[in-house]
Amino acid sequence: MSDVPKTHPRYLSLTLRDKIVAGVEQGITSIHGLIAHGRGEAFDYLIGETTQPFAIEAIHAAAAMLLSAEHPVISVNGNVAALAPEGLIELGRGLNAPLEVNIFHTETGREEKIREHLLKHKARLETSPAKEGMGDPPDVLMPTTEAQLSYIDSNRKFVHPDGIFKADVVFVPLEDGDRCEALRKMGKGVVTVDLNPMSRTAKQASITIVDNVVRALPLLCDEIRNFNDATAQETLKKYSNAAVLQKALQHISRSGNGN
Repeated sequence: MSDVPKTHPRYLSLTLRDKIVAGVEQGITSIHGLIAHGRGEAFDYLIGETTQPFAIEAIHAAAAMLLSAEHPVISVNGNVAALAPEGLIELGRGLNAPLEVNIFHTETGREEKIREHLLKHKARLETSPAKEGMGDPPDVLMPTTEAQLSYIDSNRKFVHPDGIFKADVVFVPLEDGDRCEALRKMGKGVVTVDLNPMSRTAKQASITIVDNVVRALPLLCDEIRNFNDATAQETLKKYSNAAVLQKALQHISRSGNGN
């Protein structure tokens, strides 16, 4: 990590940059992820670098969808592994859901390095004996050639047969639009975290949390812990992703006009 003092006005943002850079150095994050992070950082400026009401609305609906799922799975790419491994594992514990490594750029050994990184943060090997009850460390699943997603030709089509392939709802933070669209065409629910409300992912997902993933994940975990399951279906009926994205765009427009 750099020696940026905590008093620096950009301290939190620069700390996240350091995490992404460290991810590249460790072989977890693709160098292309630096560009993606910078694009997201620009949108974070525009939403005020804080969790806005439209994100809270989406987080509430996301908890409802994930808790209602029969087989939720958490998809992990290099950026989110570098930025928020603890949050991913906490979410897996709360949902009793596995993590599955799935990346676009497959530099030699990067998938395995992401897996090892998650294990260092207390995830559990797929082959380890499961503990009884909720709240156990989640499994880490790896892509295979045994199961492939339809409607997509990139490396991200390769998935685990008991993970994303089987899932009815997939949590895909920092997702690429092609696979999000493919998952939706296959009839799966998709919950994403995307700072850009105009991206293909944001528009294609069932529920889009327009927020920084490092802020959104702890809030989502809290929401899941405290959610009243009896209200889940009513919450989902009332939720409109298009309306949430419109609120985000309106907020950005006001911000750009100095309001």
